[in-house]
Amino acid sequence: MAAEPLKTLFYPFAAEALPLPRKDARVLFLGAEPGFRLPAGFEAALHIVQGFRPHFRTLRASGYAVTPRSEGAGFDMALVLAGRHRGQNELRIAEAIERTVPGGLIAVAGGKEDGIDSLRKRIDALAPLEGHLPKHHGVAFWFRRTGTEAAATLRAGNPDLVVEGGFKTKPGMFSFDRVDAGSKLLAASLPGDLRGSIADFCAGWGYLAADVLQRSQGLVALDLYEADFEALEAARLNVHGAIEPRFFWIDLLTEAVERRYDAIVMNPPFHRSRAAEPEIGVGMIRAASKALKPGGRLFMVANRQLPYEEVLAAAFASHAELARDGMFKVFSARR
Repeated sequence: MAAEPLKTLFYPFAAEALPLPRKDARVLFLGAEPGFRLPAGFEAALHIVQGFRPHFRTLRASGYAVTPRSEGAGFDMALVLAGRHRGQNELRIAEAIERTVPGGLIAVAGGKEDGIDSLRKRIDALAPLEGHLPKHHGVAFWFRRTGTEAAATLRAGNPDLVVEGGFKTKPGMFSFDRVDAGSKLLAASLPGDLRGSIADFCAGWGYLAADVLQRSQGLVALDLYEADFEALEAARLNVHGAIEPRFFWIDLLTEAVERRYDAIVMNPPFHRSRAAEPEIGVGMIRAASKALKPGGRLFMVANRQLPYEEVLAAAFASHAELARDGMFKVFSARR
């Protein structure tokens, strides 16, 4: 969670460097994460955009109006929480410019270790800043919307991509500029006789699902599960064939899977921040076990150093290592 940058974003209001918005103002908040505290007197309605399903659900449970994509225009103010992905940050700022009224305030904040200083300089060259403040190991900066030229420049510098095989992606998605090496190893290790109902857990923009769909002749159903809304929307463009896939925007760690499968393929994430978090993969393995039919098979890839063997042994009747290289290992397991 971006606890420090969230504090940084609202610090200029608390420090009276920026005026609080009117109570009846409409404020767009792009990239919002749970855990922020509004300064005293900040009573304007927030229209939050968050496409990562766990954050979306937490924010909605807290009573906020949340959508996975921006809706509407004419906002009086926009707040942008910057993260680690430069392209995604720039596209969010472009979105903020496009959806605010002329003269509307746009405030941006992020952590110093995530490159907020370079982002500040980049935006200052396109739309001169009114001010900036460092606080909580980050920097907040702000400017006014005077036109859409800066937004056009930011969008031109971060176009939609087409990676090998013709897959469509966007900045900010996992492995948006190339096919992930772990997914490639998993695809190369899959048996050619996958049949029945198949699911791709943590499907991303659809590389594994597309591979399964193209070379497995006995498919009855193919379902994609993904927590990143934009990645799942890209998968809708990338995965097509004789079977019409189904797409589920879901948090596999907290939301139940209703269907049962003959096989599941999976390249689970292993971190949310900079440090590895093996418990994410552990939760995904347990979710896969519950979603498989008796005798169903899991095929997954993981970084070599992650200790998933014990949880596989506990959650499945049997498991084996199918392949490994310098970075990854591929497992199969049978329920």
